[in-house]
Amino acid sequence: MSPVRSRTRRGAAAALTVLMAAALGAAGAGASNAEPAAPQQRQIASSVLGADYRITLTALRSAEDRYAASVRLQVYTRSDGVWKESDRVTVGDVDGWFWYPLTGTGAVCQFSTASTEPAPLTVSLLVTPSIGCSDPVHYVVKEGRVYAG
Repeated sequence: MSPVRSRTRRGAAAALTVLMAAALGAAGAGASNAEPAAPQQRQIASSVLGADYRITLTALRSAEDRYAASVRLQVYTRSDGVWKESDRVTVGDVDGWFWYPLTGTGAVCQFSTASTEPAPLTVSLLVTPSIGCSDPVHYVVKEGRVYAG
């Protein structure tokens, strides 16, 4: 192959590399300005207490650590025939749980409620299969609000 032809090919390859880098850089810049994706979430338990309350536990995957998760406990009260959120708390620490055990089989070790006012509520979740379940956490739902129990 002649030296001129070799330089032409190298020049074309270099130009193509610069164009690809510019295109990828522009795509990356556009992505960085985009809204962050909503965190992945999965409802792991729910209970309806008569006509008064609906209580849900939802696992929220961490945006910083794909293995970590938080658990949100939400209380809904019925108003004009529609369930409306009246309170929410985080069970345990933010990102203090593991995503895969929380969203797998046997994730909820205990979720007990009662249709009384105030309504007692107990939650225990799987930490990992080898560690087992968390200690139960007790709450009380009174007039649509969650209190430590």
